Amino acid sequence: MTKYIPTIGLEIHAELNTKTKMFCDCINNPDESRPNINICPICLGHPGTLPTLNKEAIKLVLKIGHAVGGTIADYTEWDRKNYFYPDIPKGYQISQYKYPLVSGGKIHSVQLTRIHLEEDTGTSIHDRGDFSLLNYNRAGVPLMELVTEPVIHSAKDAADFAKELQLLLRYLNASNANMEKGEMRVEANISVGPEDSVNSDGTVDFSKLGTKVEVKNLNSFKVVEKAINYEIERMIDLLESGNGDEIVQETRGWDETKQKTFSQRKKETSDDYRYFPEPDLPKLKISELPEFDADKLKSELPELPWEKRERLSNLNIGKDQIEIFINDFRLAKMFDDVCQKINNQKNISEEDSKNKIKLSANYLTTDLLSLEKTGPSNISPENIFDLIEMISKNEISSRGAKDILAILVKGEAAGKISNSQNLSVRGVAEKHNLLQQSDTGALEEIVKNIISNNQKVVEEYRSGKTASLQFLIGQGMKATKGSANPQILAEIFKKNL
Repeated sequence: MTKYIPTIGLEIHAELNTKTKMFCDCINNPDESRPNINICPICLGHPGTLPTLNKEAIKLVLKIGHAVGGTIADYTEWDRKNYFYPDIPKGYQISQYKYPLVSGGKIHSVQLTRIHLEEDTGTSIHDRGDFSLLNYNRAGVPLMELVTEPVIHSAKDAADFAKELQLLLRYLNASNANMEKGEMRVEANISVGPEDSVNSDGTVDFSKLGTKVEVKNLNSFKVVEKAINYEIERMIDLLESGNGDEIVQETRGWDETKQKTFSQRKKETSDDYRYFPEPDLPKLKISELPEFDADKLKSELPELPWEKRERLSNLNIGKDQIEIFINDFRLAKMFDDVCQKINNQKNISEEDSKNKIKLSANYLTTDLLSLEKTGPSNISPENIFDLIEMISKNEISSRGAKDILAILVKGEAAGKISNSQNLSVRGVAEKHNLLQQSDTGALEEIVKNIISNNQKVVEEYRSGKTASLQFLIGQGMKATKGSANPQILAEIFKKNL
């Protein structure tokens, strides 16, 4: 059997976060539940209407271009992409064909072809029986389209790329990119070829690739992987069947119920769309517009996902924890604030700083996340810092720290989260007797009583069964309701035994 290698290129659309639509003043509101509310004669394509450019949408795409290291166009124009679907009220879509805003660039080691701007279509509702309904609220919403080079060779890598792009869009506040809401849609162009169709340097020999098939409207990262893997297997089966079946260049969809792709229509080419320059919109010279100045836009870029990942990788924390911080803005901000407080301490050693930072990451990504499953709490970076300090000074045990954190998150009683606003770590520890006892005099009496009441275990320890000591320490912790310092307790037991 011939060994085949898949080659995948992605086309990803994302609705942009602007107040109004791309070419009119209608509100851009993806959460509007009433149909055909945010519409006007311009986005419905009434005769005699004239579109105007949304500069904020252009600025967002240019920022994305700078973030990925792409080449920003100096000259650009818009084109009419002609096709006749009911959800396109004008009978054409205003897009960019020959002169995209951004060319090249790279995300997640994947080379980009272009990033351009266009308008979104309306939505069709087909579940009402023998007729369909149309909602044009989305028609005309600014839509970014990003196209990759065909350099991806696995379904997982394709999904990972889409995740990284979603992160970038959210970091830039360019798009919410919620796939379940259709704010980000993935389309995969897939072909398979023999093993030598991909060169040793990763480049593709297109003369050896098979027929390309496009799978559209993949609406989750899991579906991206499933659909691509299914299509790869389908193509290889066709090639190996020997029945004369050929791979047809077409557009396919994903059937979630059947877990398979299905044929939708013959794949269109650029000639089918009859592109021509949009006559009602001005040509743009980017360098002549001050608001699109490259240095200004670059200065407005935040720390990007891959930059944050590299910074956090220099700390003493795990890869899974880093990804949690990369994806959770609030938790990442809290972690950064705690780290700053730790590093601002006077005379702290590098080792102590690393240990405290690691401990902070553990409590934030495990205990706090678990406690906040029902929603964010009023916990503050100061609370986490104080908790770590008291643990480091052996003032509270790890068990006590978990109890304190639970009270800070949930309040004195479950559900009364507002109570946590006035609570401090030390105040909770004192009120609930969670401070570790280090008074050797008080602990001495407790140890003597435990030794007296557990003579069999004591004899086992003295005969060489060192594990018996842990049982005795456990009895000491039980007797003090977890408030004893276990290290001091161990020392007292050893002395008395």
